[in-house]
Parts: sequence; C-alpha cells; structure tokens
Amino acid sequence: MKKDIPVKKVEDIAIAIVPRDGQLDGELWSVYLLNFKKETIKNVLINSRGYGKIDEEEKKTTTLRYFFEEIGPERAVLVEPIQAKLFDITNEYILSFQFEDYMFDKKYVFVKGSIDPMNFTNIPFINIAGVMIK
Repeated sequence: MKKDIPVKKVEDIAIAIVPRDGQLDGELWSVYLLNFKKETIKNVLINSRGYGKIDEEEKKTTTLRYFFEEIGPERAVLVEPIQAKLFDITNEYILSFQFEDYMFDKKYVFVKGSIDPMNFTNIPFINIAGVMIK
C-alpha cells in the first residue's frame, strides 16, 4: 500500500528569509518562496510555525497557513512577514504543491541562530541578501 506510492524528491524550490529594505536591525523581515523551475507549480500550500525555548521558557507561535493557486516559473513570492525576535527559536515551513500531476511535500527548517549575516547569500529573483534553504 504505502510502498506502492512513489516518493519524488522536491527540487528547484526554496524558502528564503531576508531583511526588509536591507535593514539587518529591522524588526520585520520577509519570507519568500522561490520557484526555480521553468514551469508553474500549482495548489501551493505553506504551513509556518515557530517553536523553541527563550530564557528557559518554552515558546510556540500560531500555525499560519498560506495558499497560492499558482506560482509562475523562475519567480519569488512573498509568503509572510516575520519578526526578528523569532530568530531565537526554530522556524519551520511545510510546503505542499502540485507539479506534473504529482503532489510534492517538503519541510524547511530554520534552526535557532541560522538567520545570521554570516549565512547570507544573494537570493535570486529579488536580489537581496538573506538566508535560503533549497
């Protein structure tokens, strides 16, 4: 049953977190989904949540859900704003989308401390420095 379902690897899709207006000390940053494919992806669902400890106290954010009917080829779309104070916990994005009549799933996890200028790279399509997981 489960073994009969093909498992395909997600390729050419990334999540990036970048400072708004290039302000590293800004309170709000932006989360983007990047489609590196040369084709459109459809029925894109993203669940986001944060969890971890701050000052020995367990913290958890609300789970937020975002839906995009289509994301065109070689494009970046803004998913959500994120507060910089949440970089002290783990931030998780679960992505599901349809491509070539198959439903893909992947989890992107930005662990505590990973959103740091020493981990920055140039983010394609938006040309801003930030942290990207592909």
